[in-house]
Amino acid sequence: MSMMPPAPFSPCLIIPCYNHGPMMAGVLESLRPFDLPCIVVDDGSDAQTADELQRLACITPWMSLTRLPANQGKGGAVMAALRLAAEKGFTHALQVDADGQHQLSDVPAMLAEARSYPDCLISGQPVYDDSVPKSRLYGRYITHFWVWVETLSFSVKDSMCGFRVYPLRPCLQLMEKKTLGLRMDFDTEIMVRLYWQGTRSRFLPTRVTYPEDGLSHFDAVKDNLQISWMHTRLFFGMLPRIPYLLRQRKDRPEHWSVTQERKGLWGIRLMLAVYRMLGYKAFRLLLYPVITYFWLTGRKQRNASADWLERVRTIAAQRNISLPYPLSTFRHFMRFGESMLSKLASWQGDKTLTDPVLVNPEICESHIASGRGTLILASHLGDIESCRAIGALNYRITVNALVFTEHAERFNQVMKEINPQAVVNLIQVSQMGPETAILLQEKLDAGEWVAIVGDRTSASQHQRGEHSRIIYSEFLGQPAAFPQGPFILAAALRAPVMLMFGIMQQQRLHIYCESFADPLILPRGKRLPALQAAVDHYATRLEHYSLLAPHDWFNFYDFWQHPADVAPDRKPD
Repeated sequence: MSMMPPAPFSPCLIIPCYNHGPMMAGVLESLRPFDLPCIVVDDGSDAQTADELQRLACITPWMSLTRLPANQGKGGAVMAALRLAAEKGFTHALQVDADGQHQLSDVPAMLAEARSYPDCLISGQPVYDDSVPKSRLYGRYITHFWVWVETLSFSVKDSMCGFRVYPLRPCLQLMEKKTLGLRMDFDTEIMVRLYWQGTRSRFLPTRVTYPEDGLSHFDAVKDNLQISWMHTRLFFGMLPRIPYLLRQRKDRPEHWSVTQERKGLWGIRLMLAVYRMLGYKAFRLLLYPVITYFWLTGRKQRNASADWLERVRTIAAQRNISLPYPLSTFRHFMRFGESMLSKLASWQGDKTLTDPVLVNPEICESHIASGRGTLILASHLGDIESCRAIGALNYRITVNALVFTEHAERFNQVMKEINPQAVVNLIQVSQMGPETAILLQEKLDAGEWVAIVGDRTSASQHQRGEHSRIIYSEFLGQPAAFPQGPFILAAALRAPVMLMFGIMQQQRLHIYCESFADPLILPRGKRLPALQAAVDHYATRLEHYSLLAPHDWFNFYDFWQHPADVAPDRKPD
């Protein structure tokens, strides 16, 4: 195999090695089928490893070997390999660790991604098995958090995986301008500084294992101190770059259904673990820096919150209504963070956090006593998920929920880990069709309850560009778009319909139940006026409870936006 690379996409392999001699033969054998030139850098290994690497170089024509006179650390060895690769005319270098942790069958996928995105750093995103040491796993969580702060972005999924494809030109430009960490701090620092420089990272899931007889060079004291010092430098380096980093953030789509989750799975687990071990006060203390980050970086969500709260103030002043507390966008964000814990705590049976109060319980209890299936019209005001948990755990009611599951996939995964019952009865609304309506009818006939939100327009309609299935109703002084679907579905199912709101008042979850219709009827010849009346009634009650708990409004987007092809005064089809 020739060491002269083709152009313009010219990848090679690089392997930094320090005393991993016994493992190198197996690693090279796994890489042989990919027919790629390989640069191995011996980072001052002992004599036994040096002899083994020299032997392998003699019998492996596609491998070149360079020995550093003294151990520099992983970062130093990788940078030496990157410079050598550039000198040989390669454009990209795929780094593989010498310890055998990486799933090398993913090499073709990594290179294909690099070929498609030649200006990006392509990195593995580890998928661990049970062999991963817990200390290493939790340490990554801390690094993830700081990298997100240092980049003001969630686009960096993992900055510590050594299985990655470097674009050589921007890497060498960075190495000429900055002195990078030489040891375990290198992987994270180069990814963050490349991001600052304009080189984005893309991630592919890859399995990572920790062999029982594996050799680790991680020094718990020295390396942790270096990593801490690195994050300190990067944090203060981020501060003057804030305007640039915020400008680089891509605008998110306006429709709620295509707004990506802004929560990491590890973060939810970490916050829940803090609550379990240290209690609510520690959880809330940790919540402050987390919510501060979201508040500072979530410009669209912050603007939507400010708009919402200003509308609440205006209506309250016009109607001479006393608001329950001073309104602020930051406190609004904090309430949303607190509600996440309430949902999780409710499903693990912890009543101490929410200490729920069932207001006008006779309405809810009469529906339970009847044994009939009931349709719940809910909303994104307050915590309907806690209501569902309380119903399932305390009253043994099966509550099925139509939800946009894809929109909260990570959060639902944690709920499933806490209590599998939490997600058993979730029905994904983005794939709703006739078969879904039939399924719901069967559940209602069996005496189960079905909850559906009535305050967000359909994800599937938005994706198809259909806006005719909406209906306008006055909400906080201005027409807002509501979906027709939940109300038409309620009429078709011909079950008792109940409104339910779970809002926080005086530090306790108050659950309000109201009878809405039994059943909801949309008569022929008067279907449109009847539908309008039903939506108006829903909007009026939603407004009423919104004024009781304004910070419980969890629609962080422009709720009053109008589809371009539908005028606000247009009648429903």
